Amino acid sequence: MIALFTDFGLHDPYVGQLHAVLAQQAPGVPVIDLFHAVPNYDIRAAAYLLPAYTALFPPETIVVCVVDPGVGSARRAVMVRADGRWYVGPDNGLFHVLAQRAGAADSHEILWRPAQLSASFHGRDLFAPVAATLARGETPRSEPAALTPPPGEWPEDLAQVVYIDHYGNAVTGVRAAGVDRSRRIRVDGRVLANARTFSVIPAGQACWYENANGLIEFAVNRGDAAQTLGLRLGDSFEIER
Repeated sequence: MIALFTDFGLHDPYVGQLHAVLAQQAPGVPVIDLFHAVPNYDIRAAAYLLPAYTALFPPETIVVCVVDPGVGSARRAVMVRADGRWYVGPDNGLFHVLAQRAGAADSHEILWRPAQLSASFHGRDLFAPVAATLARGETPRSEPAALTPPPGEWPEDLAQVVYIDHYGNAVTGVRAAGVDRSRRIRVDGRVLANARTFSVIPAGQACWYENANGLIEFAVNRGDAAQTLGLRLGDSFEIER
């Protein structure tokens, strides 16, 4: 199958254009719209979301990953084989966390180019056709190449809000498995205790919990955590010791 992971949103035609290319070039292959609300242009947030939200996809899944504010620049196009899945997209840091966490990973620069390649839509013209090629059991022209290290500090887990869903739940870049449930988290002046899930606390109360994809998430039972706690994308928090 092919999964799509982008910051395109669903109001514009871009996702539909990806589907059109995949339907034409890999007919019959299921295409899953995994994530189209990745924060706009936010490569680092996307890098921490990507391994968490693709971990349950079966081997041989091909993930088209497009969070690409540098499209049309000198940044390379790559495909990464990580834990049996293929990831196709820009070499801009998007695959850094994925490759670091994978049990086995190798990367390749994509050398193939279509006859017509727009400067601003490599998702449609380059990454989707490469994904279709892989889905057909073929290998596009490429060569082994190490990923470009992203600038700045990219810790193993990112203690920041990386996504806010339409309920107002705030997803972070920290894996919950490494955090003791007795720990409290200080966020924007509030101290939150852990709950197994938000439904076990009183309505209107906030907590932190392990979400269904293994990340620490802040929630308010029957409420909007982002609004209640004053959270925005990129906000940091502290896990008390």
